[in-house]
Order: sequence, then C-alpha cells, then structure tokens
Amino acid sequence: MTSNSSKNMERKRCNLLPKFLLMLVLAFDIFSIVYANSEQPETYIVHLNAPDGVSFDTPEDRQSWYQSFLMASSRGSNVIPSLIHAYHNVFTGFAAKLTADQVKAMESMDGFVSARPESVYKLHTTHTPTFLGLHQNLGVWRGSNYGKGIIIGVLDTGITPGHPSFDDKGVPPPPAKWKGKCKVSGCNNKLIGARDFVSSGSSGSPIDDDGHGTHTSSTAGGNFVDGANVFGMAKGTAAGMAPLAHVAMYKVCDSFGCPSSAILAGMDAAIEEGVDVLSLSLGGPSVPFYEDGIAVGAFSAIQRGIFVSCSAGNSGPFNTTLSNEAPWILTVGASTVDRNIRSTVYLGNKDLLDGESLFQPKDFPQKYLPLVYPGLNHGQDAAWCGPGSLKGIDVKGKVVVCDRGGDIARIAKGQTVKDAGGAAMILANEPVDGDTTEADAHVLPASHVASDVGFTIKRYINSTSSPVATLIFRGTVIGVDSAPAVASFSSRGPSMTSPGIVKPDIIGPGVSILAAWPISVENSTQTKATFNMISGTSMSCPHLSGISALLKSAHPDWSPAAIKSAIMTTAGKLSLSGYPIEDERDQPASIFAIGSGQVNPTKANDPGLIFDIQPNDYIPYLCGLGYTSKQVGVIVQKRVTCTKAIPEAQLNYPSFAVTLGAADVKSYTRTVTNVGVANSTYTPTDVSIPIGLVLEISPAKLIFSKLNQKLTYTTTFIRDKKATVKAPYGEGYLTWSSGKHSVRTPFSIKFV
Repeated sequence: MTSNSSKNMERKRCNLLPKFLLMLVLAFDIFSIVYANSEQPETYIVHLNAPDGVSFDTPEDRQSWYQSFLMASSRGSNVIPSLIHAYHNVFTGFAAKLTADQVKAMESMDGFVSARPESVYKLHTTHTPTFLGLHQNLGVWRGSNYGKGIIIGVLDTGITPGHPSFDDKGVPPPPAKWKGKCKVSGCNNKLIGARDFVSSGSSGSPIDDDGHGTHTSSTAGGNFVDGANVFGMAKGTAAGMAPLAHVAMYKVCDSFGCPSSAILAGMDAAIEEGVDVLSLSLGGPSVPFYEDGIAVGAFSAIQRGIFVSCSAGNSGPFNTTLSNEAPWILTVGASTVDRNIRSTVYLGNKDLLDGESLFQPKDFPQKYLPLVYPGLNHGQDAAWCGPGSLKGIDVKGKVVVCDRGGDIARIAKGQTVKDAGGAAMILANEPVDGDTTEADAHVLPASHVASDVGFTIKRYINSTSSPVATLIFRGTVIGVDSAPAVASFSSRGPSMTSPGIVKPDIIGPGVSILAAWPISVENSTQTKATFNMISGTSMSCPHLSGISALLKSAHPDWSPAAIKSAIMTTAGKLSLSGYPIEDERDQPASIFAIGSGQVNPTKANDPGLIFDIQPNDYIPYLCGLGYTSKQVGVIVQKRVTCTKAIPEAQLNYPSFAVTLGAADVKSYTRTVTNVGVANSTYTPTDVSIPIGLVLEISPAKLIFSKLNQKLTYTTTFIRDKKATVKAPYGEGYLTWSSGKHSVRTPFSIKFV
C-alpha cells in the first residue's frame, strides 16, 4: 500500500509527462520552422565591391563574377539560388532568390558588402499647364522648345501605346545617345522605350493594366490632345508639362506592389539607356539611405547628371510620414488647382453647399429626395458605407450621407449605396481630411464635401423629422482662388531619416488631375482619347518631372542640384487670393507641408542664383549622419573613409533645418552661383523671423561681376534668450533680391 504523499507524487509525475512530451514536440516544431526558414528562399538585394585591381570589360564579365557568389553560396544547400537582376549602373551587385544560409555563406567572400531582403514599395496614388503659367508659343514652353530632345524615364505600372497622348506629332527622333529598347508594338518618337522588370521570365509586357503609369507618363510628357475630357468635364487641350519630350516607361509595379529589386533594375536600365530625368511616383517608409533602394539608385543617377523627382507620399496630414527624403531627390508634395468639377448639395432648409464629382448626370431630378445618414443609428461600418453595410437599411430612392474613411475607396462607397437602391451619395470628409475634396468618376450622382460641410448636413438631418436634399451639377468651375492649397493626403515632414534637411522640397498639382487612361471610364468605345481624373502625390511628382525636363532643355549645363535649386528658390508662397498657401484646415501651411512652396516654372527658368551641390559634397554630409564608411560606400558606390563630417545644415541646400537649444549660436555657409545678370548686387530685402530667433547674415551684400561667379555668405541662427517660445517649431525665410531676381530660402527652427 502506498502512502497519500507517494500517490500525489506519482500523480504529479503522470501529469508532468504529457507536458514534457508537449514541450518536446513544440521544441521540435520550432526547430523545424527555424530550419525551414533558413532554407526558404526569398529575394535579397546584394551589394558588392569589386576587389582592388579588378575591372570588368563587359557587363557579361561582371555578371559572371556575380554568378560566382551564387555558385559558392549553394555548396551544401538543397536550394539552387537564382539570379533575378544583375545591376551595372545603380551599384555593383545583384538581386537573387537566396536562403538565409546562402547569404551567410556569401559574407566571407571577397567583395561582399551587404545583403538585405528586398522591400515592396507602393504607388502614391490638362488644365494644370495653364494654372502653372505654361502657355503655347510663350515663355518657358517656347524657351525650352517644349522639352524637345529630353528623355523622361518613368518607373511605374506600364504604359498604353497608341493613346493620343503618346502620339509623336512634332516630336523629333530621340538623340543619338539613346540606347533604349521598346518591348511592345506602338513605340514611336514620343514613346521611345517600354520594358517590363516586374514579371518573372522574359514574357512580361510593359502594357499598363492599372492606369497609374499611363496617367503619370502623360502628365510628365504627354503630347497635345484637343478635346480631352471625362464625362464632358474639364474639356480642353490636354498636355504634359514637357509635351515634346521623349518618354520611356520602365514597368516596375504590378497588382502586388513595386518590388525594390524591380525598381533598381528599372533605374539601372534607365541610366544605361540615357534618360535625362527619372520620375518615380512610388515609395516606402522612412529608412536609412543605405537601406533605401530608391535613394541608392537615385544617387547613381545624379552622379551621371540625371535629375530624379519622387512623390512625397500620401500619408498626410500627419507629421513625419514622408517617403523619398534623400537630399539628392526632389521630394514633391501635392496641392490643389483652381478648377472644381462642382456638385452642389441643396438642402431642404435652402442651404447650398458646394462639393465635387466628376460624374455629372444631366437627368438627375431637381426635386427634393429623402436624406439619410446611416451612421446615425446603424454603427460605424454603415457610416462608412462599407460593402454590404446598408443591407436592411431603407435607403431606396434616397440621398445617402457616407463618411470618408474606414480604408474603403471613395467610389466603392458609392457602389454600396447604388447596390442598396440609393439615389445619390454625399461623401463627407472626416475632420482629418479637412476641405480637400476630389472629383471622382462616381458610379451614381454624388457630391464630395469638406468636413465642415458634412457637419452642417448632419446638423440639418438632426434638426428635422423629414430631412430632404438634392444635388445640382454645375460642371467645370475655373478660378477657385484658394488654390493652391496643400492636399490633406500629402505627406508631411520633418524628415525622420535626415531631420536637418527640410522636406518635402516643393508642392505641385496633385488633386483631381486629368491625364491619359488606358480605358474609358465612361464605357465608351468610340475614341482612343480616354482620360481620367485622379489624385495623389503620384500626380504632383510627374508635374515636377516634366518641369525639370523643360529646365534641362533650356539649361543643358545645369546639374541636377542646380535645377532643383532653381525650382525651390523661386517657388510661390501665396495662393491666388494673395494670402499664404493654406492646408486642409484653412490654416497657413507649415514648411513641413509645402517645403519651399508651389512650383513656378516661369521663375524657375530664370532664378538669378543657384545653390549647386556636386555628388562628392554629399559624402561629408552622409558621414555627419553617423553612417559608417561602409554604409556611405553603399550609397556613393566607392570606397570612402569618413575623415570629414559636416552637420546636415551645412550641406549647400536651398533651405535650412536648424535645432537651437537655450543660448545656442549656430552658423552655416552657403555658396551661390550667379546665373542671372553678370553685373548684379543682391541684398536681403525680405526676411521673416519667428519669435525666439535672431538672424545674422554676412556679408550683407553679394556683388557679382560676371556670370557663373560663386560667392559665399554665412547665416547665423541665434536663440533669443529674452523671448518666450511656446511652440516646438518656428519657421521663416530669407530672400536675396537684385531688383530683377528674388532668391528665397526658407528655414525651420526646432526649439529645444
């Protein structure tokens, strides 16, 4: 007979045994998972340095060297590595399908620098030439010959050959330097290249199945198309910013996104083939520049004199949400234009409230219909008009108010209303979206209204037992004097990767932009001249790409930094109303929303002074960010030693971002080059200084006696001990003026 204590002990042992066995099974499973992951191939971007004294006579020689890494890494592995892209221009290295163990095996090989799993970036998804001051046979268009001879390389979702925007009427043959390829029928003197880098194998097509790439390409370099419109709205002559420039498409995105291996392959080919401008309406989160494929590829581009324009991102209005923050990239935010496609809400209390919609039916009854807000009694999903959320709610024949948001597309909300029998939709902005409205091709009569208008409509609904409303479609309205205003979605600074550089650099048209589209959104088969109106920093980026092509054509000796400087120092800070540019809250927009301001192509063509930066000038700046010599080498594509480092604000940039603590005094120099009038004198004539700052400039005059002469001045930022600073940031600007030219450099001050 056993005692109670021994029985209890035996019971515990029996209870522990299953747990112990379970732990063994779990441990084995975890080991199996880890082992499986180490043998699971994924795409890596591998950076290499050629050994000292080794040179490659042909691309094939270099690729053979790349293959040696794959062969060596595969010894003892059951997985055969595969080369996806071999890079020859953006950097020395390749993209390949590798296991973690294979990457580990490479690390000991001579020439290996680094390897990282690839990232997947996302897209930042005719009246604008006139709005920006571009007119046929006048000014910048005439002076730059409409961009003739300049090649704009667009990295996007593909293109639509045969669209009238890509007709080559008036476009000469591409320059002799062009070495590109067209992998689709329909290329001509306008569309001179089209290649696919995102599809596996050689069967991929550069045809655009999305629309995004067709839209951005035509915005940058589309030819003149008379009678362009959507649903009869915004009718006129559509044209890109550089209408006689050449366009080359590098397809790097598909429905799953934009893999960094494909982006780098597209940039690599564009550099090799001879583009002058690169336009990328895509991006990813903020990461150190040596981990950012776009930043690394863009540096290789500017080393060869290629201008790079990128979208800032669509994660506004929140701060520190930028993509593409490198100072050698032009980072472009989005602004409104002075055109509305107006759809007015007419309430039962006789209030008329303006909104927008691209779809403007002529037969919508001008009689009051019942007005309903599903979010009043049926929860958040119904408020957002999410798919299926209106089932069981009586909306048939009614005007339905839907809140923007919920990660549901604006047009999809209208589809939900239509499916439930609704007669029309009022799409109301959330407070965060403010008054940024967009003219969409809705599937039913609709009006997209600002957040305060939405509150007014809901207040009216609550004020009566029988609310009613109708929509009045007023068509295209030109001359909205609040433009340009910053779009709510436009990403904001300060930069996370480099807080000492002001970003974005510039804003340009990005709201309700009419441009080419692969198919008719009206389901018409009668014309090839198909257009659509969409919004995003994806739309503002190609505006700046095209404008930079004009400047490159007019000033072929200007460096990418010089073109960027000309764009930034001449940017506008006022709307058409004559007041400072506002954001979506109707408040003056901060420097982290507009950068230097709204692009002004005419003034950018004659800036007076430029702030130039040579590629090697970025090395001490990068060292100053705390990057190792190896990390800097990944970016600049050569071996460097960080013996010299400068603070970010010392880079010869056309703006300043300075941090000032109590009693701080910080001085930075700038060197300007005279590209205006030979004999000219510049003095600081317009200076805006925030509370808490004292600004000193030395010398007080810049006296030039010849063109291309360089002069240096010092700006000293002093914390005012007597002033009480209530906000963490202040901002201002310094304008040098010669009477003929004004050169404005904005600055941001972080008070700590």
